[in-house]
Amino acid sequence: MVLLSFDIEEFDMPFEYGKEISFEDQISISRAGTVAILDLLDKYEVKATFFCTVTFAENIPDLIKRITKTGHELASHGYYHSDFKPEHLLQSKLKLEEISGKEITGYRMARMMPVDEKEIEKAGYVYNTSINPTYLPGRYNNFNISRTFFTKENVLQIPASVSPIVRFPLFWLSFHNLPLSIYKFLASWTYKKDKYLNVYFHPWEFTDLDNFERFGFPGYVRKNTGSKMIERMDSLISWMKAKKYSFGTFQDFIKTI
Repeated sequence: MVLLSFDIEEFDMPFEYGKEISFEDQISISRAGTVAILDLLDKYEVKATFFCTVTFAENIPDLIKRITKTGHELASHGYYHSDFKPEHLLQSKLKLEEISGKEITGYRMARMMPVDEKEIEKAGYVYNTSINPTYLPGRYNNFNISRTFFTKENVLQIPASVSPIVRFPLFWLSFHNLPLSIYKFLASWTYKKDKYLNVYFHPWEFTDLDNFERFGFPGYVRKNTGSKMIERMDSLISWMKAKKYSFGTFQDFIKTI
């Protein structure tokens, strides 16, 4: 099963690069990207999982309704994107359930940072997908963690997909920067080996991020964003559909384990 997921959040990433961005722009940019994603998923009748912050959910109630009504899964990405306290685990779960009318069973920590599994269990989540089991300088050092799903503290841990052997990450930055043929090769290799694929993206990637003065992003972040990203995602989903890969939400996947 292909687990496509999208971390939908207030677009605060420019702050990491010393740029200011208004809250209104944070919401409007992520909103536009979320609409582009939903349109693509509708086109191919593919179901995905949306990990959403409460802050973003409160500002896009119509899109939350669209997400749930079209059969996608809503999961928690925390209360805020750039502020975390352990109590936010339960608070975000309850608030997202209130907004959506759906049970929230999954969690992903912002920026795939470590999170206490005991706190995840206490908050009532069934699964956690906050692990990138690879090495990236200054971000991740997780070669000691299983590449594939496992249980810890009574919570199912579903790491992001990395390739067999070398653990090359298949997350959003790889998708932007690798030739699409190489990314597809790595995705196919991983899918065949693991019998599933867990890859994640963000809505702002589907908007134009080329304005360096405005966002401050280096070339490897800006590359293939906006319409190019929409085209690449369209190509990826079309290719996977042609190969008869099945798609599903994390809740769907857990039922097959």
